[in-house]
Amino acid sequence: MIDVLVVEDDPVAAAAHTLYVQRTPGFRVAATVHTCTDALRQLDRARAAGTPVDLVLLDLYLPDGHGLQLCRTLRAAGHSSDIIAVTSARDLAMVRQAVSAGVVQYLLKPFSSAALHDRLERYARYRDTLARTGEATGQDEVDQAFAALRAAPERSTLPKGLSAPTLETVAAVLRNAEAGLSAAAAGAAAGVSRITARRYLEHLVDIGLAVREPQYGQVGRPELCYRIAPQRSGP
Repeated sequence: MIDVLVVEDDPVAAAAHTLYVQRTPGFRVAATVHTCTDALRQLDRARAAGTPVDLVLLDLYLPDGHGLQLCRTLRAAGHSSDIIAVTSARDLAMVRQAVSAGVVQYLLKPFSSAALHDRLERYARYRDTLARTGEATGQDEVDQAFAALRAAPERSTLPKGLSAPTLETVAAVLRNAEAGLSAAAAGAAAGVSRITARRYLEHLVDIGLAVREPQYGQVGRPELCYRIAPQRSGP
């Protein structure tokens, strides 16, 4: 079993990444944290307990520091956890710095659950290739290990017709609502139509970040009410 530490400051994104990891066979979430400080503390605690974290799923923009600086701090402290960056940073200089800091995969936001699932499966194959001790049989074995980390280009990060900015807006509206919202209310708050809002709300339900339930009025058919799904604590 591959233990994963999810490091992400946005609650909705953190919940999504945690859920994606939990749904991938062979992986489990050691913890979900939201700052560099908590990430380092969790890694220290896991190592002291004899159960070091294998993989860190790391956002680069954190409230108390940059993810790449955290990478360097981890290496200086002797942590050997592999790192997959999950970030909106598209600057190629940032990508080069990430490689220099020991990042093994670089996944741009927004991405689908299938995209992260693919990266995790490739990482598992990479680990399997290098699991045995001793020397490589030849260049082919080394090439095979590195090839396992390379992913084919993803054709779509979201279902057709959905955009990441609007999804983030609808999710924020839902997250900030004290009570559940109807599609009409969510659409009005997000500045989109009721039909458009419902498509995004249903996508949030499909990926496990929201729940829907009927809301009964005095007359007529019940209206669907959407809420942010309760976050599950890590094992």
